[in-house]
Amino acid sequence: MVNVLVVGSGGREHAIGWKLGQSDNVNTVFYAPGNGGTSNNVDISVDNLEELSRFASENNCITIIGPEAPLAAGIVDMFNEKDLKIFGPTKKAAQLESSKIWAKKFMKRNNIPTATFEVFDNASKAKEYVNRIEHNVVIKADGLAAGKGVIVCNSRNEAEEAIDMMLVNKKFGKAGSNIIIEDRIDGVEASYIALSDGKIAIPMATSQDHKRIYDNDIGPNTGGMGAYSPTLVIDENLSKEIQKKIIDKTISSLENEGIVFKGFLYAGIMLKDGEPYVLEYNVRMGDPECQPILMRMDSDLFQYLNASIGGTLEKLSPISWKNKSAVCVVLASKGYPNSYSIGDEIFGLDEVFDNAHVYHAGTKMRNAKIVTNGGRVLGVTALGDTLDLAIKNAYSVAEKISWKNKYSRTDIGKKGLSYL
Repeated sequence: MVNVLVVGSGGREHAIGWKLGQSDNVNTVFYAPGNGGTSNNVDISVDNLEELSRFASENNCITIIGPEAPLAAGIVDMFNEKDLKIFGPTKKAAQLESSKIWAKKFMKRNNIPTATFEVFDNASKAKEYVNRIEHNVVIKADGLAAGKGVIVCNSRNEAEEAIDMMLVNKKFGKAGSNIIIEDRIDGVEASYIALSDGKIAIPMATSQDHKRIYDNDIGPNTGGMGAYSPTLVIDENLSKEIQKKIIDKTISSLENEGIVFKGFLYAGIMLKDGEPYVLEYNVRMGDPECQPILMRMDSDLFQYLNASIGGTLEKLSPISWKNKSAVCVVLASKGYPNSYSIGDEIFGLDEVFDNAHVYHAGTKMRNAKIVTNGGRVLGVTALGDTLDLAIKNAYSVAEKISWKNKYSRTDIGKKGLSYL
């Protein structure tokens, strides 16, 4: 048996540790830094790579990276140099997420379907471009922006405001010093996540995220207000097409360019007229998609992550999934994704729920009480024999949890019902 160090503090990391803790191969799961709902927390921040490597070495840990920032900083490269086992892509491979410009150029030269685009670092030239074209656009900050660096524009005025926000007002700092302006593809969005060992990639369960802050997908983008799995948006034939045209091609194209990709490869897919296009890559599990996906996973997650590290995924059987739906409803602090208060005591967490689990994200322990400590606070995730039942189960649990400034969408998963 081995110990595992899960790096991160969100709901994704809580879910990964929760699932790894069920493995017969795992002794203790540590979290760095963890949150108010995780145990065995280690007070090391995700950007303190030296301390993380020291802890992993001293405690005989296999390290699992949750968020994107340490991957972009090269934590996998450092661990590899020290001969420490770690799950995740190298700094070069992480460019798929850490630089949207790099990713778009990679897709273009390898004929991976995506929207046409232009790159700008000058606001005046960017505005000239959007005023010259006839269609709506999407404007993206090049670097990491916590899921908030993408502006879907409905008019030229909105496009100009987004350009000013990034290039003039520097809202995202260096991450927005270069921007992409790409053609807006209108269709149905879904998440497709696969697990790769650098040679092959095996699909995880399909899912669909809810990015916007308000019901009916209105308002600004967030890190994600909820998700459900599986989604009928991606049927078996479409899944095979995405796997072949996008996932497998991405892994092989990276390999051809001298980059071995190990870890979770996330493709944000837009479906238009039945054809899949890549909106963006992530190089880690989605959050909140991770929560319902892992609720449905019957197989031992540790075996698959360990095989990814070792390059032996082909030796494992396909992942087994519960024949159920799962829904994650994110409970957030009012004001998110902008300003919000923290430190509010959370009530109702002491109940035990059948077919449901509450994953912590923006929480911390204070004086033996759980209080809010972030924008996205909890991910209430529930199973159901049908999607409709999973939705009802998740909201039934969510209603039992309260704090002064609690907010959630009321329609998570409902778009999935329209595909039945």
